[in-house]
Amino acid sequence: MRIMGLDYGERRIGVAMSDLFGWTAQGLEVIDRKVVVDFMARISDLVRDYEVNEIVVGLPKNMNGTIGPSGENCIAFADNLMSTLDLPVRLWDERLTTVAAERTLLEADVSRNKRKQVIDKMASAILLQSYLDSRSK
Repeated sequence: MRIMGLDYGERRIGVAMSDLFGWTAQGLEVIDRKVVVDFMARISDLVRDYEVNEIVVGLPKNMNGTIGPSGENCIAFADNLMSTLDLPVRLWDERLTTVAAERTLLEADVSRNKRKQVIDKMASAILLQSYLDSRSK
């Protein structure tokens, strides 16, 4: 059973995938919405190719727990995924996942240009791993 993690943004969507046991998350790719016109078709292809059974979408909450405009966009995206792919879609609090990814890349001395290319993929992996860890408790 594979679970896909998506870090949804206005420009890019970070994609992560679990292993078959649902224990670990690996960053898979970044879908650039300015390059990939039909990003839903790309997600659908990944769901089919990896035999995904569940999708986790990051929900960006404000630090006080409220949901702002970005969160509302993610909720609409998750609803669209659920109806399009007919799979369970979970929203998962993603507060600080991008910050954690940025910090990790800075500590690894990754160049600014390279960080820009992989940060969304890494954030989706952190988000998915957090979800997987919560299930194992």
